[in-house]
Amino acid sequence: MSVVRAFIAIDLPASLRRSLSERIASLRNNLAGAPVRWVRANGIHLTLRFLGDTEVERIPDVKQALLKVASTYPGFSIRLAGLGCFPNARRPRVVWLGVEEETGVLPALQAATEAACRELGFQPEARPFSPHLTLGRVRRDADPKAVSDLGRAVEGEEQGSLGSMGVDEVCLFQSDLKPDGAVYTKLLAARLGTGA
Repeated sequence: MSVVRAFIAIDLPASLRRSLSERIASLRNNLAGAPVRWVRANGIHLTLRFLGDTEVERIPDVKQALLKVASTYPGFSIRLAGLGCFPNARRPRVVWLGVEEETGVLPALQAATEAACRELGFQPEARPFSPHLTLGRVRRDADPKAVSDLGRAVEGEEQGSLGSMGVDEVCLFQSDLKPDGAVYTKLLAARLGTGA
């Protein structure tokens, strides 16, 4: 049975990707020697639901569910601001950029997406939704002191805003893992509706 690695996310415009690329370059420079694999800006999305290996035969059902969910929520704006670590600065595993959304549409949209995925038989997401963009991942074999130092350094970094964007669609992506990084293919762009 043929499978694709899939996820549901909000895509970012080229202007914000440029800003992200500059921010990652600045972090790479400021945190030189830190045990982090920095993400390429063209591979960053605001993930709403990671589906993982999904049978190709299930993709049409996922598309239909996403179209239905998207049509019931209005467009909204997000602001990229803040910097932090998951799970925390004492034991960082991921360096992230925060995503702010003031109307409550984003968490409602994500919850509806999660519910639709569960209805299709996908396992429930284990962690609560925390909107963010992953900038880097801490190496698994990193020295504990270097990891702790990284967390403190991230806390000391400038926390300013990278900008805002309007969101008018949610996308289904296929991810193909290649030796030089993942390649993403957009399988569907589901337009947001009026919220009716």
